[in-house]
Amino acid sequence: MSDHRQATVFDVAKEAGVSTATVSNVLNRRNVPLTEETIRKVEEAAAKLGYRRNVMAASLSRRKSYEVGLLLPGFVGYYGLFAQQMERTAHKYGYHLSVFSTDLDSKVETRLLEKLLERRVDGLFCHGLAMSEESARKVVNDGTPILFFNCWNELQRMAIGTVNLNVYQACVDAVVHLHEQGCRSFYYYGNRRAFATNEQRMNGFRDGLRLIGGAYPSDMIDTGDIADKDLPGWLAERSEEEAPAGVICFDDWKAFVCQNRLIECGYAVPERFKVVGINNEFVAEHSYPAITTFNIPYEHQADISFRWMMTHLGEQAKLKAKGDKAFQPPDAGGEVKIPLTLVERLSSGT
Repeated sequence: MSDHRQATVFDVAKEAGVSTATVSNVLNRRNVPLTEETIRKVEEAAAKLGYRRNVMAASLSRRKSYEVGLLLPGFVGYYGLFAQQMERTAHKYGYHLSVFSTDLDSKVETRLLEKLLERRVDGLFCHGLAMSEESARKVVNDGTPILFFNCWNELQRMAIGTVNLNVYQACVDAVVHLHEQGCRSFYYYGNRRAFATNEQRMNGFRDGLRLIGGAYPSDMIDTGDIADKDLPGWLAERSEEEAPAGVICFDDWKAFVCQNRLIECGYAVPERFKVVGINNEFVAEHSYPAITTFNIPYEHQADISFRWMMTHLGEQAKLKAKGDKAFQPPDAGGEVKIPLTLVERLSSGT
């Protein structure tokens, strides 16, 4: 490291071989479970690098604003519904929630980041697609704790923790469900723009196929690979008519498009193709046939996220006053997986 640059928490974390959240917990003397060995490594690394805490920032961070930020990639579908639930949860615990959307635009992200740092929110909840590594570093160096949700990439190591929907297991369960419904070929219709979120679904799809055994025809395709109108032909070419084919879609909107295109081309749903989505949005319930999907426990995900953040901020007394049991978060930088529940409807029925 250059002699002209002051050491940061990232430098200390790298030297000690721990997460930035652990460094923050040690140096700020937070009341969280830490082994003596971990404390020793962090303190020795800080001393070796000449790390000095930003006393002004630390002082300001202790003056709670009771405002927290929520950073999303957009407002449609799951994002908007989760934001609504987070706002209700914030109100329940006496916090104000400021919600921002980057729209996956780096310029917008930079501008919003400056606003967040100016407002000195007590903490930030951030979707895994809504922030770059560079921006996350700026937020952490400023002293603002981040809790990620639906994040499956390297950003996890910068956070106090991550609360993820278990979409991987949902896709495993979807394959098993379709197999039980008589499907003997299986296809995944994805969205590569969702990066690691899409990868989780693909991994679940692959492992679901391994779980049911047998050399069934299977394949994966992305919306960028084929026009919607060509999807039915692509599926029909790869599946056999003797048994129905199962199609697992990235979300309910993909399932809605897939099902409509199949029906328009004269393929019967669910007799010839059985379709499954994820998210349990309005369109899934009110399509015809109604679409089998997975229900998201928004309230549970929001509550776990907020209680984890409040525990990190030393607000255990407020949680107790609300009648909540003390939340025991995983180790710093750990993950909580939120299960999804299958909602069976006609699109995958018999």
